[in-house]
Amino acid sequence: MKNRSTYWQILPYLRPQKQTIGKALACTVVFTIFWPIIAWLVGETAKFIGKGDLQGFGQIAALSAVIFLIRGTAQYGQDTLMAKAALTIALEIRKKVYTHLQKLNIGYFETAKTGDLSYRLTEDIDRIGEVVNKFFHQFIPCVLQLIAVLGYMIYLNWQLTLGALIIAPLMAILIGWFGEKLLSYSRQSQNRISDLSALLTEVFSGIRLIKAFVAEDYEIARFAEEAEQNRRAKYLSERIKALQFVVVGFLEAMSVILLFFLGGWQISQGNLTGTEFISYIAGVALLIDPIAITTANYGDFKQGEASSDRIFELLAIVPAIVEKPGAIELPHVTGKVEYRNINFAYNSETPILQNMSLLVLPGEMIALVGASGAGKTTLVNLLPRFYDPQAGQILIDGIDIQDVTLNTLRRQIGIVPQETILFSGTIAQNIAFGQSYYELKDVQKAAEIANAHQFISEFPDGYQTWVGERGVNLSGGQKQRIAIARAVLLAPRILILDEATSALDSESEGLVQEALERLMRDRTVFIIAHRLATVRKADRILVLEKGRIVESGTHEELLEKGDRYAGYYAQQFSQ
Repeated sequence: MKNRSTYWQILPYLRPQKQTIGKALACTVVFTIFWPIIAWLVGETAKFIGKGDLQGFGQIAALSAVIFLIRGTAQYGQDTLMAKAALTIALEIRKKVYTHLQKLNIGYFETAKTGDLSYRLTEDIDRIGEVVNKFFHQFIPCVLQLIAVLGYMIYLNWQLTLGALIIAPLMAILIGWFGEKLLSYSRQSQNRISDLSALLTEVFSGIRLIKAFVAEDYEIARFAEEAEQNRRAKYLSERIKALQFVVVGFLEAMSVILLFFLGGWQISQGNLTGTEFISYIAGVALLIDPIAITTANYGDFKQGEASSDRIFELLAIVPAIVEKPGAIELPHVTGKVEYRNINFAYNSETPILQNMSLLVLPGEMIALVGASGAGKTTLVNLLPRFYDPQAGQILIDGIDIQDVTLNTLRRQIGIVPQETILFSGTIAQNIAFGQSYYELKDVQKAAEIANAHQFISEFPDGYQTWVGERGVNLSGGQKQRIAIARAVLLAPRILILDEATSALDSESEGLVQEALERLMRDRTVFIIAHRLATVRKADRILVLEKGRIVESGTHEELLEKGDRYAGYYAQQFSQ
């Protein structure tokens, strides 16, 4: 059983544009009314020319000028109004999809292809806008033109029109068959283009690694193979379109030959005059373009349906992290955090945290230590609800975090990650990231606390210095200090430091460490420890192993115990 077309899901986006579309259709009706009149004008013009009646020809010419002026004005209104509506609809869909993507959980983006998402947000949505535009701007006018002109042709001679339409059912069947083939090949082609886009995104973001491992030839071969698959998929689509035009064109030619044969027969029977036949032929000529455009539109609509499928497939994804109906705002907290019997797994087969319970008091500094995969990052990622546990509760100041709005929860949790992400924009905008309005003096104060003010001031444009994509024109230490300033400006009660100095040189680490110590004052802090000197100063160090806390205590207590932490310390921290 064939699935219902996803085009129906575009209807809600059409409704806000009904006034504009209505005006465009009114212009279309005016534009269409003149098609039979044009066919009539051709016959009358031929009659006056045949008689040598210049006065009559002059009157027809004047009437034609008025008709074409009115018709052109209506066409302009139709074209501009529909372009406006189609572009607005595409914009609304694009905003809806982008907003929906922002609501999806981090786990989705860890598996999704960035290039594919970019393609859907750009090319696929543009194609939907083109389909909407063509439907109202071309398809409906062409259908109305066909109806109007055919009605005039039936008026002139219904027998001739009936004979001319003998081939129409066959053409309709063939167009439908070609359309389904085009839909299938278009889906393949667009999936291949998305794969190619995803490959390019992956390669360009990892270009340093590619050059470091002399993998250029390997990547060129991968690109060539993906590009070849894309070429094949597009070629199949173009080949079916080419065949469609040949077959439909042949049938149109046969229709014209049959028409002249039947027209001659009708004239010989006295059922049609020569002037009427000329007018009738003009009507037939006026049918060629709308038939060709309608045929092409059908193919375009089937190709566009593949884009529509891909867009509404995204919108159908249900966010894993949602706010409860009536979620409350989290008040300003003291920073007390409690994990109660937490069980969590990214998939049902591999548990990451098992019956985890932990109480952290306001202002307490907790260091998390353990081998890769022990659950350290997962533990802190549950706090801002990047993921939700399968069982258990997480409370801040005694309030279940699933009962509060995500905005008010995350506004009170600052994160300084291992890999700092900066966005295109000024340094000030990156420090005040997420804040529509900010005072430059507040940004500067945050930068001073983060040991970033001095190097920022050395740039010619200071805080208005433009940061390149992903901050490529800044050093690792500079980027990290901007990330710290970002956290300072947020003024969170709870702070998460995710191996924040593990990739820095000793000089940068010293500056960053000093900034972190200022940032951590009077805050509840979770430190994912790799080689942080602050681990020794933590109020408690938790050693995680296979999703469980296996040791807990201060640096001195755990060293004296001489168990797992002492082993980690001997390997990683004693220098």
